[in-house]
Amino acid sequence: MEFVGSALLGGMLIGLAAGLAMIGLGRIAGVSGITAAVVIERQAGWQRWFLFGLLGTALLISLLPLSVRYVSNTPWWLLIVAGLLVGMGTRLGNGCTSGHGICGLARFSPRSLMAVLTFMAAGVLVATLLRPFLLNLL
Repeated sequence: MEFVGSALLGGMLIGLAAGLAMIGLGRIAGVSGITAAVVIERQAGWQRWFLFGLLGTALLISLLPLSVRYVSNTPWWLLIVAGLLVGMGTRLGNGCTSGHGICGLARFSPRSLMAVLTFMAAGVLVATLLRPFLLNLL
């Protein structure tokens, strides 16, 4: 499968999952909120199945003989630190890219538009200014 095809398929599946969560459950498919519900609040309902689907699909795709693989030269510990910082940011911003960027923008939420513009600008700034500096430290 070509990279464009897999990205298109992935986007369609994300949209389908977000739409089903909204139509079927009346809930926004924000992954940070869903993760918090399972990990912090210990909810065992649909949120657990949603996370299982995310992780299970990633595992399944990793077992398939695809020609496109993501390979990172970044040290594992830096990826963990980055993930924790993203998690802290999603809690501070009351939502993540899936909650604001996919579901919020689809509902024409002004708050989500401001959130998306803010985290995209911050991401570009960090990637442009800090990443080369951090990689030189390693």
